Formats: sequence, C-alpha cells, structure tokens
Amino acid sequence: MRLRKVKGAKEAIEASSLVIHDAASKKGHWQEVFGNQNPIHIEIGMGKGRFLTALAKQNPDINYIGIERYDSVLVRALEKREQEEEIQNLFYLCEDAKNIADIFAPEEIARIYLNFSDPWPKDRHAKRRLTSTEFFARYHQILAKNGEVMFKTDNRILFDFSLEQVPLAGWRLKDVTFDLHHSEYAEGNIMTEYEEKFSSMGNPIFRLVAYR
Repeated sequence: MRLRKVKGAKEAIEASSLVIHDAASKKGHWQEVFGNQNPIHIEIGMGKGRFLTALAKQNPDINYIGIERYDSVLVRALEKREQEEEIQNLFYLCEDAKNIADIFAPEEIARIYLNFSDPWPKDRHAKRRLTSTEFFARYHQILAKNGEVMFKTDNRILFDFSLEQVPLAGWRLKDVTFDLHHSEYAEGNIMTEYEEKFSSMGNPIFRLVAYR
C-alpha cells in the first residue's frame, strides 16, 4: 500500500520539541535527555503512537522513545500527543531503524517493541524485516544484558520466519503464543491500531519475546 503524504508533516516534525533531532549526538546520553536514570524502552515502527502513549501513561518510571521513519505517520502521533500534556516520559525519532546502533550506546536500551512490522514479503527483502538476524545483530549492540525484544504480528508467515531467525541470531525464545488474545499473556496487553483492526476481523495475534 502506498503511503499518503501529509502536507506540512516534515515542517511540523522539525518544529516539534517532542521529536529529538540530531539523535546520533545523544548516543550514550539519553538519560540526560529525560533528566533521570529510569530504564529506556523503544518501539521501532511505532505508527500513530497509540501503543507507546498508553505505556508511557501507565509507567511514568520508564522512559519511552518511539521511532518512525515516515514523517506522514509520525505527524499523526504528534497530533494525538498534543492532547496528552501530562506525559513527560515519551519522545520521538524520525529515523530509519537500520541506524539504531549509531543512535544508542551499548546496553543503553532495556526493551525493544516491534508491533505489526512491515512483512517485506519478497524473499530478496528478507534482510529488511525487523526480526531478521541482521536486525537482531543491531539489537544486540544496544540492549542491556537482560534486555528483551517483544514482537507482535498478525502475519503468520512473518511470525514463522521470526521463530526461525531468533535462534539463528543466537537468541532465545520465551512467552510464544499463536493466539495472544486467548492466551495467558492477554492480561495487560495494550493493543495497537492495527491490532484492534485485525483482531476485530477474527485474525489471531501472534507474539514472542526474544532474549539472549
């Protein structure tokens, strides 16, 4: 599906104090950005930000960073965020996920969320999938020793691919479910916009947690 451009999105992002610009200069100093020593969780490909906004409201003792490469999507998250002035523990980056090792220092991130990532269905694009061994190598560079990657999708082919890639990357799996909403992990689950849409259509939601 072709992404519709939003007029003025780039300018709105550049002007927003909620978006961290020149992110690479903050490498190793992200706790200074937040002004505290709380753990930092990131969501890669955050879409319109519903999931991360809910987490930030529920957990004021955790810092959150939403990463979204498309300005036309990120600007929608900013519009929603303007209605949530009480949130002080959430910032955004307009960046490509392949650059995360240039943005965060070793062990600077405690958890990574991947929600309904682009499946990149063609085999020649497998390296672009956020659960490929190539991306797990990047996660290894920035995650704390006890850090985790939490992944949700409704795409069975992508999920099966991910289940294969985790051990190939030298990581381990836990809390795997092929029907999240009817599993022991359903309690406390926060739905994304896509998750709500797909589950309302009767699609099962798959989830895994990867760790080293």
